[in-house]
Amino acid sequence: MKQSLKSSRNQLLSFILTLFIFAGVSACTLIPETDPERGATTVTQDLFGDSYTTVKYLDQGWDIADSLWFYTTTQGSNLMPYDFFMALEQPKKPGLFRADENMNLYRYLPQKATSSNPDALPVGWVKDSYKDKEYIGLTCAACHTGQINYNGVGIRIDGGPASADMDSIMKDIAKAMHYTQRNEEKKDRFIKNVLARGNYKSETEVLSDLEKYKQRLSSYITINRSIDDDGNNVPYGYARLDAFGRIYNRVLEHLVNDKVLKELLSDGGALGNTGMTEAELNKIMQNVDQIMTGDQRDHLVERLTKTLEWEQLGKLRQKLFNPPNAPVSYPFLWDIPQHDYVQWNGLAANAGLGPLGRNTGEVIGVFGTLDWKEEKGFSISTLIGGQAAGTKKISFDSSVNVHNLSRIESHLDKLQSPVWPKDILGEIDKERVFRGKLLFNQYCESCHARIDRSDPQRRIIAHMSRVSDVGTDPVMAKNGREYQGYSGILRNQYVSVGIGDILLDQKAPVAALLTKATLNVVATPDPDKWFLRRWTDWLVDIATAFVRNKINPSLKHGDYDPDTTVDPFASLNAYKARSLNGIWATAPYLHNGSVPTLYDLLLPKKREGDPEDDEYRPDEFQVGSREFDPEKVGLKSEGYKGFTFDTSLKGNSNAGHEYSSGGTAQSDGKILPKLNKEERLDLLEYLKIL
Repeated sequence: MKQSLKSSRNQLLSFILTLFIFAGVSACTLIPETDPERGATTVTQDLFGDSYTTVKYLDQGWDIADSLWFYTTTQGSNLMPYDFFMALEQPKKPGLFRADENMNLYRYLPQKATSSNPDALPVGWVKDSYKDKEYIGLTCAACHTGQINYNGVGIRIDGGPASADMDSIMKDIAKAMHYTQRNEEKKDRFIKNVLARGNYKSETEVLSDLEKYKQRLSSYITINRSIDDDGNNVPYGYARLDAFGRIYNRVLEHLVNDKVLKELLSDGGALGNTGMTEAELNKIMQNVDQIMTGDQRDHLVERLTKTLEWEQLGKLRQKLFNPPNAPVSYPFLWDIPQHDYVQWNGLAANAGLGPLGRNTGEVIGVFGTLDWKEEKGFSISTLIGGQAAGTKKISFDSSVNVHNLSRIESHLDKLQSPVWPKDILGEIDKERVFRGKLLFNQYCESCHARIDRSDPQRRIIAHMSRVSDVGTDPVMAKNGREYQGYSGILRNQYVSVGIGDILLDQKAPVAALLTKATLNVVATPDPDKWFLRRWTDWLVDIATAFVRNKINPSLKHGDYDPDTTVDPFASLNAYKARSLNGIWATAPYLHNGSVPTLYDLLLPKKREGDPEDDEYRPDEFQVGSREFDPEKVGLKSEGYKGFTFDTSLKGNSNAGHEYSSGGTAQSDGKILPKLNKEERLDLLEYLKIL
């Protein structure tokens, strides 16, 4: 008995000692890094002439560890195998694609190696693991971390809009993969370097995956070609992206099933041909289940490419997808958890599970792996997801890391807007601020309410203005409201859209399909975790979403067309105004980035018949530089060869929101007098201090 007690005591002590050792190891790995520049590297004379020799962070409520955690916390994005990204070279020239100089060309911020980022990936690029494989993916920080440079100082803006050109980097990664396949020297080096990392066993495996992920990325690029109604290209350039258009298309891509494809391929008029016979259809659809896995989708795309003419492929894409031709600026993230509605058109309510759904949609857009499939029976997940009862259920397994999305949203609670750094950008003229405040009260406050940036109880009310009233470019709002797509695996399901439920027909509003899909992903426990952890995290995430979220369901504010049973998405034909704290650090301006500086925003758009000797918003300007202009409050927009922003293109209009120049009426219908130059400078000075 004594021996038994002694043995039990020793086992207990051993267990406790093990816990202490484990805790000690964990503590060591979690010690916050102390680099005041938070891993940032410097740049000297890049393509646009930008340079900075030091990086400074402003007081935004985050410490060093907070910033680095945000940069490196994965959300489940799987662009390509991690080893591929580490070994991939630039096409037609030496050097790795991931080299700092190259990534900086696309305006992704280079970083030094740190314990949380040992491979020195740029801000927002991270390793993700899913089903025992490692991938390179994007974090929230890739699109929501900004930087402005002035006199050799890089001012890092956490939660600020990025300058990134995601459209171009995806195209160039696809080109690099294609070139690696064709160039024997690069191919041999790529295979050798990938195999050396130990996750691939043979050259055949490497080349097979290289073809697969090149094809996936090429298909993504083709599907998301940005063209207007006349077939003209609408390039994005730096600092903006049609994220919603691309999210919409990824959802449609993974909802489509064999039934939809067979209907389109057998329809003689759909693709401009006589239609396919049953034998031809079976050849294309062989080994494809009703709900397609990722590999089945890859094989299907390959067969369609080999079977259909180029023109027919184009028509098939037009039938299945919508052109993402309304690029918008990356929104800034401070105060996001305190908003009632988010997104430029107020699509996403922030109450309840809203934040998790919103962030899930974002991960879907940046290459989350979507293992959606049809199964028998039902589950608690399908019940929460609102799936109709029956003999089947749609399983929404995915790589989307809902647990981390919940943590990220909580992390943003502490983030505050940046305050104008007088020691770097210059002192504020107090007399102009006094006069500017009076002008702000008169011209701006009805839509842009003031808040206390540090008040933990603050709330940000989105003031919605219908597009016809505010007069800014309508394409983003129009697309969000009107785009339709095949419901595929979700057909005959019900979706709650605020004013009631919609029964999904063969084609349905993509906004409704996205709502249904994201809700079901959130309701699905992580398939990549062992059973107990999977359900524990899931329960915590769902409970936390409701307990932590202080935003309750509420009606939208402002002047907009209300949703009705006839037009359930009418309210999306509007744009959101929000508090302007930190607005000085968020250029370019308007939702589509069509105005380079705040000073330019206070000017009118030039129209036919306007006098030549007045000041107007520029119709063309350069984008890409991070160099800051403290006089006009914005980024350098001329004097270098960047991306030329052409406001004459569809989706790029710089008209509207001309309240200070007498061109747009206030919400009460009154048009206020046009400000003169001194008054504009007074108002501008006040905007600096918000």
